[in-house]
Amino acid sequence: MEATNTTMKGWQQDKGENSLADVHSSVHVPKDSGFFKTLKAYLGPGLMVAVGYMDPGNWATDIAGGAQFGYRLLSVVLISNLFAILLQHLSLKLGIATGRDLAQACRDHYSRPTAIGLWLLAEIAIAATDLAEVIGSAIALNLLFGLPLTIGILITAVDVLLLLYLQNKGFQAIERIVASLIFLIVGCFGYELIVSQPAMGDVASGLLPRTEIVTNPGMLYIAIGILGATVMPHNLYLHSSIVQTRDFGRDEAGRASAIKFATIDSTVSLFLAFFINAAILILSAATFHFSGNQHVADITDAHRLLDPILGVKLAGILFAVALLASGQNSTLTGTLAGQIVMEGFINLRIKPWLRRLITRLVAIVPALIVAILYGEHGTSELLVFSQVILSLQLSFAVVPLVTFTSDKLKMGRFVNPGWIKVVSWSVAVLIIGLNGYLLWDTLT
Repeated sequence: MEATNTTMKGWQQDKGENSLADVHSSVHVPKDSGFFKTLKAYLGPGLMVAVGYMDPGNWATDIAGGAQFGYRLLSVVLISNLFAILLQHLSLKLGIATGRDLAQACRDHYSRPTAIGLWLLAEIAIAATDLAEVIGSAIALNLLFGLPLTIGILITAVDVLLLLYLQNKGFQAIERIVASLIFLIVGCFGYELIVSQPAMGDVASGLLPRTEIVTNPGMLYIAIGILGATVMPHNLYLHSSIVQTRDFGRDEAGRASAIKFATIDSTVSLFLAFFINAAILILSAATFHFSGNQHVADITDAHRLLDPILGVKLAGILFAVALLASGQNSTLTGTLAGQIVMEGFINLRIKPWLRRLITRLVAIVPALIVAILYGEHGTSELLVFSQVILSLQLSFAVVPLVTFTSDKLKMGRFVNPGWIKVVSWSVAVLIIGLNGYLLWDTLT
C-alpha cells in the first residue's frame, strides 16, 4: 500500500478507466506456480511488440545496408536492438508499476494543449507505420500473385474485417496469430540463410562496431536509417498497455514479479526481431554485395534477383511470403496502438473496427495516389519516406517515457536506478541527434 500511495503523489488525478478496458487483466496468471508456468502466462505481449521491429519499413534499410556494405553494418542492427530492449523494458515497467499506459501518463503530466500535440504526433507516427504496412503488403501480393499495386493496396482494406473477428475471440487469439506469423517469417529467413551460405566468420566480425561506420558518409547515412527504422514510437505506447492484460497481483510483490517476467518475454522476443533484421541484411550481403549487385536498394529488386543468383526457385517465393506476413502482423499491432493513444491522450473511445477503418484509409489514400501516378518506384520512395516520418516522431515518445520512469514520485520503488537513468537519457539524446541528422540530410 505504501508504494501505491507514494506513486500516486506524482500524479495529478486518479487513473480513471483502465487501458484497453475490455481486455484488462483478462489473461490468467497462475499463483504460486513454478517459474516456467508463470512465464508461459506472460508470453505474448513481447512478440506483439517485436512485430514493430520487423515491419516492411525495416526491410529497405537492411537490404540497402547489406548490398552496399556487406556485413559491416550488422553491429548497427545489434546496437539498435539493444536500444529497443531497454526502451521496451521502460515501457512495460511504466504500465505495470503505475497502472497507466504511456498515453494516459502524458495526459496526466502535461497541459492539455501539450497532450493534444503529442497525441497528434503519435497519430502521425501510427499513420506512417500503417503506410509502410500497406505498401509492404501490396508489394508482397504483387510479387506472389502478380496483382497490380493499386489492387493490392485496395485489398489491404479488407483486414479490417479480420481484426474485428480476432478481437471478438479474445486478446490471446490475436497474440497467437501474431506469434504464428513471426515464426513463419523466422522459418522463411532460416531457409534463405541456409541457401545463401554466408561466410560465418565475416558475419561474426560484422557484429563488432567499427569507426568506419562514422567516418564513411554513405555508411553513416544507412546506419542512421537502420536505427530510425528499428525503434518504433507506437511500440512504446502499445507495450505499456498490453502488459496490463495479465491478471497479476496489484501489490508491490505482484508488480515486481510481473515486471520480471514481462521483461524476459520482451527481451527474448526482441532477439527474435534481431534475428530477422540481421537475416535480411546477411541475405542481402551474401547474395548481392559479393555478386556485384551493390546497387540493390529496394524490396522488389531484391526479390527479382534472389532466384537467379542463388539458383533456388523457392528463395524469392519465401521472401515474398515473409514480407506479406510482416505487413499483416504489423497491421494487427498498429491498430491496437491507435486505440491506445486515442483513448489515453483524449479519452475518446470509438468502435475498434471504425478506428481501424479510419487509420487504414489515411494510409491507403496516399499509397493509392502514388501507385497510380508513379508506380513501383514511387511506392518504394514512399516506403522510405514513411520511415523518415517515424524518425521524427520517436523523440516525442522516448523523452516522456524516460522522464516518467525516472521520477520517484510516479514510480515509487520501481523508479529507474541511477545507471539506467544515465543509459536511458544517453540513448534518448543519441536517438534525437541521429534522427535529426537523418532528417537534415534527407531534406538537403
